[in-house]
Amino acid sequence: MFKSKKLLIAMALTMLVIGGCSKDSEKAKEDDDEDMVEEQPIAEQPVQQPTYTAPLTGEAVQQEITQRPIMVTINNHPAARPQSGLAAADIIYEMLAEGDVTRFLAIYQSELPEKVGPVRSARSYFIDIAKGYDAFYIAHGYSPEAKTMLENHVVDNINGMAYDGTLFKRSRDRVAPHNSYIASENIIKGAEMVGASMNYSKKVLQAFYESDEHGKIGIETSQIDVYYGNNNDFHNSYVYDHQSNHYKRQSAGVDTKDMLTGETLALANVLFFEMNHRTLDNVGRQAIDLTSGGNAYVFQNGYLREVKWANVDGIPMAVEQSGEPVKLMPGKSWIHFVPTSPGLQAMVKTQS
Repeated sequence: MFKSKKLLIAMALTMLVIGGCSKDSEKAKEDDDEDMVEEQPIAEQPVQQPTYTAPLTGEAVQQEITQRPIMVTINNHPAARPQSGLAAADIIYEMLAEGDVTRFLAIYQSELPEKVGPVRSARSYFIDIAKGYDAFYIAHGYSPEAKTMLENHVVDNINGMAYDGTLFKRSRDRVAPHNSYIASENIIKGAEMVGASMNYSKKVLQAFYESDEHGKIGIETSQIDVYYGNNNDFHNSYVYDHQSNHYKRQSAGVDTKDMLTGETLALANVLFFEMNHRTLDNVGRQAIDLTSGGNAYVFQNGYLREVKWANVDGIPMAVEQSGEPVKLMPGKSWIHFVPTSPGLQAMVKTQS
């Protein structure tokens, strides 16, 4: 009996030990299982799709553009080439300033380059265009008519005549008047100094093609040439690149490049507006009629359309017969003003 009791106790102790070992084994297995759990890959964040459209280019952007347009008069004398900041402009206008010499009006809203220039003087019709866009206007110098308009605050502006050496800097590699530049931070600083708001308030009503619209309307054209007078320095060419669907620009046989980036300008739209010009003085300064409307050419997607232009809320625009703005391809645009005499047919030549 005593042996039987001892046997039972021994068996019970054995069961306890086995049970304990079993629990320890199970816990060890659980710990091993926890160590063996692979880290789950972190789910990739979805790419934010563009939800806004840039007002002046029609391109999709991820953030709403609230920057007021900034318009700069840029020198186009051969001694001023290549210019800085052209590639960042949404729209560039080219027109006569005096004689057969043209100047650019570069409009910035989608982006502002590090530096712009060489900056040149204002004309009255430059200021009229700036007013149409409600742009903050930048120039260095002025004609007598433009000086009066600027002094009367027709547009918010800063001028290099008042800020030469402070907001406007002279480069040493070029001679005056082809060496005045303004940095982007000085544009913003200048606006603050004159109390100009940089918020986008006046909306531009330009129309653009949707992504599923090809915009191939008119006469197929591969190259465009425009001649301002007989001076080859102001002979501009545009060649359509079928791969990029953009026009590459040349002036006097040289690619139009941005000195800041080294890139050749790529344009989605090239437009020509035929306008009445009148010579004001013996210097050859011009008065250009921006209001009466007239004939226009629109080049996009390798095609030419003959349309009209009209002044729409202060801005010369290509328009349909209905008066609605002509749709442009999303991207940057270059707009030429050409004199009614000799006119579009004489000044603008095309090759198919």
